[in-house]
Amino acid sequence: MTGAQSLIRSLEEVGAETVFGIPGGAILPAYDPLMDSKRVRHVLVRHEQGAGHAATGYAQATGRVGVCMATSGPGATNLVTPIADAHMDSVPLVAITGQVASKAIGTDAFQEADIVGITMPITKHNFLVTKAEDIPRTIAEAFHIASTGRPGPVLVDIAKDALQARTTFQWPPAQDLPGYRPVTKPHAKQIREAARLITQARRPVLYVGGGVLKAGATAELKVLAELTGAPVTTTLMALGAFPDSHPLHVGMPGMHGSVTAVTALQKADLIVALGARFDDRVTGKLDSFAPYAKIVHADIDPAEIGKNRAADVPIVGDAREVIADLIQAVQKEHSDGHQGDYSGWWKDLNRWRDTYPLGYEQPDNGSLSPQQVIQRIGQLAPEGTIFAAGVGQHQMWAAHYIQYEQPSTWLNSGGAGTMGYAVPAAMGAKAGAPDRAVWAIDGDGCFQMTNQELTTCALNNIPIKVAIINNGALGMVRQWQTLFYNQRYSNTVLHSGPEATGKEPSAGTRVPDFVKLSEAMGCYAIRCESPDDLDKVIEEANSINDRPVVIDFIVHEDAMVWPMVAAGTSNDEVMFARDVRPDFGDNEDD
Repeated sequence: MTGAQSLIRSLEEVGAETVFGIPGGAILPAYDPLMDSKRVRHVLVRHEQGAGHAATGYAQATGRVGVCMATSGPGATNLVTPIADAHMDSVPLVAITGQVASKAIGTDAFQEADIVGITMPITKHNFLVTKAEDIPRTIAEAFHIASTGRPGPVLVDIAKDALQARTTFQWPPAQDLPGYRPVTKPHAKQIREAARLITQARRPVLYVGGGVLKAGATAELKVLAELTGAPVTTTLMALGAFPDSHPLHVGMPGMHGSVTAVTALQKADLIVALGARFDDRVTGKLDSFAPYAKIVHADIDPAEIGKNRAADVPIVGDAREVIADLIQAVQKEHSDGHQGDYSGWWKDLNRWRDTYPLGYEQPDNGSLSPQQVIQRIGQLAPEGTIFAAGVGQHQMWAAHYIQYEQPSTWLNSGGAGTMGYAVPAAMGAKAGAPDRAVWAIDGDGCFQMTNQELTTCALNNIPIKVAIINNGALGMVRQWQTLFYNQRYSNTVLHSGPEATGKEPSAGTRVPDFVKLSEAMGCYAIRCESPDDLDKVIEEANSINDRPVVIDFIVHEDAMVWPMVAAGTSNDEVMFARDVRPDFGDNEDD
């Protein structure tokens, strides 16, 4: 068979069910046998960035490897943003790109780009294939690398002549990955030491990151939390790893985290970090972060341990195995009579939780509150709904005001903060989990970057639902301009007219008209401007499942995301609301 036929056979053998992509000259040989495949579904997207984010959404919703495909040159470079996004968020992704013929590589041939060189810093590994016989082995290795250890994106760049050449297909191929040996089993001595610190601590916190979701360790986490009685914080990437409604859950930490979660980490005497990386959005000013805390840091990637904060007990291993072993070690500590007493700690935590709950004010002028819109979408959505968010204010409100009780129900671009993520990621999630409802919570800025994938959804029977939180501005940037730039709204207004000065209230972005635009792309579209219509339009959207649905929510432009830790400041300076700093009224020696 040809190299192209062996590529498609290899994708079938590794279990790839859905590929998102666009054909072009260099990858075209692969598209011919793809037409005959009974096991691989191809979704023709409208932009390669959409293909990459869709593959990411598919992977995050299903736990399987997401696959995207593009041609050489501009096709491949359009995948750079979603590859970088997947790299930051540890998403298992295989990106397959066509390349010019091997003899033309390096000659600046038509549609040539050194995509291997371009993506080297943002992939877990990448390959350039110039021989047809290497294709099956490379695909097998790519899927293995992407999905094991710390998951991540792998690029496979295949020269056009390798796709066209004849070869003999053999499966399974012999894999050759010297040096790639992810450590999954934690060291027993480190586990025992961590358990000892947990039972000795007076103010411990379980700091849970996205690695717990990647490892499928949510059941084990619940057992460990209930066994210890320690408070749990879940990062933006870990929402759903521990039920939001659980009494031990104190919220999301970070720049816009809950006051209780931010302060719990700040005043802890022990932080047990599980699959988290001490990201700057969580730590704030690093040298003032958690000054009283010893650190137990468990991660499958040894490069993360000690990268930002020195670990007193470093544990390299898979989160599921680490937590399972910790449970046994803590149980032994308990049986030996060593049980932590956190009653004073919980007295403080509950006081902060009661005094500084998440909340918002309704606009005085009777317009829609964006927080209320998102909260009602969450409350009215069917159980098990998957939510994908863009980046900005609406992302933070979706993190706060939707309850996440199950894993893999929250998809967002955490590390890269990619505008335009929501619509294609929701499309990928719905393609991978067609029986689940999928809502994209998007902003009017984000939506204008990748909304063309609604056409893809309409033509491929992928009926997602999209809520545009339309405040007529690049909301999060505008919030910073309000707080730190004397309300000088330079290039953040997305509409025209007298309101564009920022001195008069906005009626949202109207150019383009999102309702007409969505209808033109084959969607059912509604505009909602009044709180009186809110539940009705959400329930209408939930009832339509034969095509994509878009709701243009015109919301108040001055709503802000609180709490907030300003960039570059200490978490001790967390603000509960504008000009309102929490009064903790406690003694560090309690």
